[in-house]
Amino acid sequence: MTQLRHARTPTLLALALLVALGSGDAFAATKKKKAAAKAPAVSTECNDFYAAANADWLKANPLPAGVGAISALGNLRQYSLEQQKALLDGAMQAPQGNVQKLLGDFWASGLDEAAVEADGARPIAPLLSRIDGIRKSKDIPAAIAALHQVGIPVAFNFSPDVDLQALDRHIGYFMQGGLGLPDPAYYTRTDAQTRELLGRYRAYVKQILALTGTPADQLDAQSAQVLDLETRLASASRPLDQLASPFNNYKPLPIKDLKKQYRNLQLDAFLEAQGVKDDTVSLADPALFGQIDALVKQLSPEQWKAYLRWRVGDAMAPYLARSWREAAYNFHGRVLEGKQSPDPRWVQVLDAINTAAGPMLGREYTARYLPKDSRDKAEVIAASVRDALGRALERNGWMSTQAKAEAKAKLARLEIEIGAPRRDLDYTVQPMGRGSFGGNMLIASTWRHREEMKRIGRGNAERRWNVLPQQPALAYDLAQNRLIVTAAVLQPPVFDVSRDVAALYGSFGALVGHELTRGFDAKGRMIDAAGQLRDWWTPADASAWNALGARVTGQYNGYAYPGLTATQVNGTLTRDENLADLSGVELAWDAYLNTQAAPNPGAKQTFFRSWSQLWAQQVDPQEASVRVATDLRAPGPVRSNAPLQNQPEFSASFQCKPGNPMVRPEAEQIGIWR
Repeated sequence: MTQLRHARTPTLLALALLVALGSGDAFAATKKKKAAAKAPAVSTECNDFYAAANADWLKANPLPAGVGAISALGNLRQYSLEQQKALLDGAMQAPQGNVQKLLGDFWASGLDEAAVEADGARPIAPLLSRIDGIRKSKDIPAAIAALHQVGIPVAFNFSPDVDLQALDRHIGYFMQGGLGLPDPAYYTRTDAQTRELLGRYRAYVKQILALTGTPADQLDAQSAQVLDLETRLASASRPLDQLASPFNNYKPLPIKDLKKQYRNLQLDAFLEAQGVKDDTVSLADPALFGQIDALVKQLSPEQWKAYLRWRVGDAMAPYLARSWREAAYNFHGRVLEGKQSPDPRWVQVLDAINTAAGPMLGREYTARYLPKDSRDKAEVIAASVRDALGRALERNGWMSTQAKAEAKAKLARLEIEIGAPRRDLDYTVQPMGRGSFGGNMLIASTWRHREEMKRIGRGNAERRWNVLPQQPALAYDLAQNRLIVTAAVLQPPVFDVSRDVAALYGSFGALVGHELTRGFDAKGRMIDAAGQLRDWWTPADASAWNALGARVTGQYNGYAYPGLTATQVNGTLTRDENLADLSGVELAWDAYLNTQAAPNPGAKQTFFRSWSQLWAQQVDPQEASVRVATDLRAPGPVRSNAPLQNQPEFSASFQCKPGNPMVRPEAEQIGIWR
């Protein structure tokens, strides 16, 4: 559901979005010693394939001053943003159809900064007036429900997600939320750094309250009330790491029981206001909602009003006049995200449109930027990689007979969806016009919320994507057993239709393989061929997989982290992605050989070069020092080289010799599916 600021949606068998920035600099070539001058020269490809394959890119893309990292895949994301801008510019000037007219007006209203400035806080005036109408505690639940309806979640989060007992349908999930800070722990830590952050946060709260009309002599008291209420919510919330498991978020509850358990909060009336007609919801943290229910009565209506005014102001600040935007950026952008400067205005407006009306833009984007030829080629390649996985299951040496049978049945049901969701959302949005950008945000956000609520209780989970077509991504949807390929990802360097088919298999095909194996690894084992939550591995399968993972962890621990001194890659942190990278190259290579009649040596080299060129990047040491501790993916040079060092076909293609840096001894090579 559309949630305008700091909402946390359930983490339920989520899409594993693949296209993301890597990290790291190119490996430094080892200088020859004079004593070894007469030794046979090692080709650049056999010494450091990443440096050889990406030499032109690295030379043409130096790291700009003040930028932490750039990458080939990051360039793809930037290109997709520019495509969206061009589409919206055209829709603003000469719309083709009603949807483009709506989008063009939305775009124009955001770019007209003079109009946004003149509009001031008028877009949220009705919401603030609604809050000001609260007189008694019994008025609070209806105000909470009304704000959720426009996409501003307060007090808690509520959104649809997959029903873990019936993966073909959605139910509504009541979850913790309603905080201005991203982590509940911020409110209760006592260290100096956190206390300083809280001080800056309170100053920001006062700024927003002042902009909503709170008198100056009441700002101290009302900001203290806001922090007190949020601290109470945070104290009853669970640590973020406990929310990572979908099972911790899932506890079905009959809706008829809500009224009895939460009389003050009136959650049954809340669901009615959202248009939810199902008979079951998930509410996994009754203690938290019991606390919120109690706070409705315990805290004064005036304290709730201060909190609600603040939440509206914080959520809508990026879409209002400059004073609002600067206040929001100075805290959220500079303090929390560490940004040095705000994004250009057009990027801010585009982000807003994708937040509130992303599926509308996605349909137009796919129609303009995804040629039928590209879609058709992508479907053929993805299907051939899926067939390669079927062959891999047949010859697999570590999986039990029982697990193989289930895996083959699951693979037979796996779907591939390319470009955009097969079914569009309802596009009957109210006319937005060009008069008020903030007003348009609320109109579009209300529409998105309504559409999301319609999903609850229906057996239509397969129609939903958790990523927009205009966002570059490949993803395996574990709950629905399908591969999702967005329109935006089918562009260079992932998918360049002007290049040889070998290049398409080496880049796009390998990424497809990377994602498809997610259905059959340690996480994929939790859902069987029938789409039921069931561990279909035997203990022996789990033991064999863990042994493979331990070998991969040890291997990656041995790589120096590019750009850092005396620092190694964290093989444990990056293990799952590393396993998927190895698998992806294996499967794509098998698919390529099975679809091409005797490819020549140059085509084989193109396959591997195309894989490596996905991971070209420039990263400064400060950014690298953050990534080594937090990034689940290995740095780009390692993502390029490590899988290839484990492929005998790579060394054969480039005639690398035993002992060359790009050739691992045969006993050390790891095969996952080959």
